[in-house]
Amino acid sequence: MSRRKACVIGWPIAHSRSPLIHRYWLKRLAVDGDYTAVAVEPERIAKFFIQFADSGFIGGNVTVPHKEAAFRAVDEADEVAAVLGAVNTLWLQDGRLLGSNTDVHGFLANLDGAVPGWSAEVGAAMVLGAGGAARAVIWSLLQRGFDPVVVVNRTLAKAEQLARNFGPGVRASGWDEVGTMLPLSRVLVNTTSLGMRGQPSLPLDLRRVRDDMIVNDLVYVPLETGLLERARDCGLSAVDGLGMLLHQAVPGFEKWFGQRPEVSDELRSLIVADLARDA
Repeated sequence: MSRRKACVIGWPIAHSRSPLIHRYWLKRLAVDGDYTAVAVEPERIAKFFIQFADSGFIGGNVTVPHKEAAFRAVDEADEVAAVLGAVNTLWLQDGRLLGSNTDVHGFLANLDGAVPGWSAEVGAAMVLGAGGAARAVIWSLLQRGFDPVVVVNRTLAKAEQLARNFGPGVRASGWDEVGTMLPLSRVLVNTTSLGMRGQPSLPLDLRRVRDDMIVNDLVYVPLETGLLERARDCGLSAVDGLGMLLHQAVPGFEKWFGQRPEVSDELRSLIVADLARDA
């Protein structure tokens, strides 16, 4: 049997930690396989997916800006990918290119591990941003029963479009309404780049929110963002975004290599150390 190979596809791609994650699991589980990064320019991506069956890869992950192109390219997408209109995990089966979106799994598994029972008590939730990650987060929160899910975006029209797509459980809001809506929210999730290294900060006042609020920042560079630091200072549950990155990788590895890996403290420490080298 030939050596199985998978990849991560994006543009740019040098920053991706996916090869480090999957190669760790390959070694840990003694799987004869490999996982590499493939940079594909946007103008070449459609042809790349058409020729994927001849690429030598059995599957791969898809990162920005190609997730929607991957959705259009697959022969079949699973339910979650169809709802989100984006694919981040590909695999070949009987010559057909199939696709899934594991961001929902990653988001929920991260919170389930960090704050066990976090969704036992639901209520309102607030999602900052209206991009691809926001779609996965909104769907996840709706599946766990949160209502309403308030989507806040600088361009209100994008938030309104998401609200229309997801239905009556989702409401759109501008940044000017955050101060009013935030104290009512049980969960706050930042899906924007605000607070990322090199980006503007996210100036939210968390002093008047619910004392059981859970704050999740999908940014993981830096790992401890200003938002999470303020959340901890206020005694709130604060969850970083690295766990989502690690957990979303699990289903793909299992599809390609036939074993289900674990997100361990050792793996997390490995990625944290790698991030620190780039600081």
